[in-house]
Amino acid sequence: MSIFSAISLGMTILGGVQQRNSANAAARRAQEAADFNASLIERDIDLLGRQRDIINANFLVEQDRARDAFEDEVQGGVRSGFSYGGFDLSSGTPMDVLRDNAREFDYTQKVARFNNSITNMQISDAQEEAELNAQLARMEGGAQAAGLRAQGTRSLINSLGTASQDIYSAGGLKGIFG
Repeated sequence: MSIFSAISLGMTILGGVQQRNSANAAARRAQEAADFNASLIERDIDLLGRQRDIINANFLVEQDRARDAFEDEVQGGVRSGFSYGGFDLSSGTPMDVLRDNAREFDYTQKVARFNNSITNMQISDAQEEAELNAQLARMEGGAQAAGLRAQGTRSLINSLGTASQDIYSAGGLKGIFG
């Protein structure tokens, strides 16, 4: 009976060690998965930065086009219309109309700048949120990995406890190997 007790003792300890090793491997995989997910989230931060660059470049182009269109189409049309009607462009109603148009254009440009700044703030917020999500993903992976490692350690401790009880029940090591 002592050979069976020795084998049982060894299998109990070996089972605990294997469970601990399996839990540690699962913990490594959980952390790797969390790190991979975080890297995907961080890629979104770079994409948002590129989106910001495109939006700002487009904004500058639109500002230039709007300025040219305003000068050529709106103000040019006013000048042409009043000149064709024989009005003096240096004072009076033609100048008032040109000034009003210029004020309206300035207002439109300020609104466009404001909207662009809001878009940039939204992108900054989205980047910050993505960064926090990446950190959270890593933390969750770390917590899951720690839980798995603790589970493996608990299994090892349980197997050592069971082995100790078996040794005690057999009257010590001499009772098993004696």
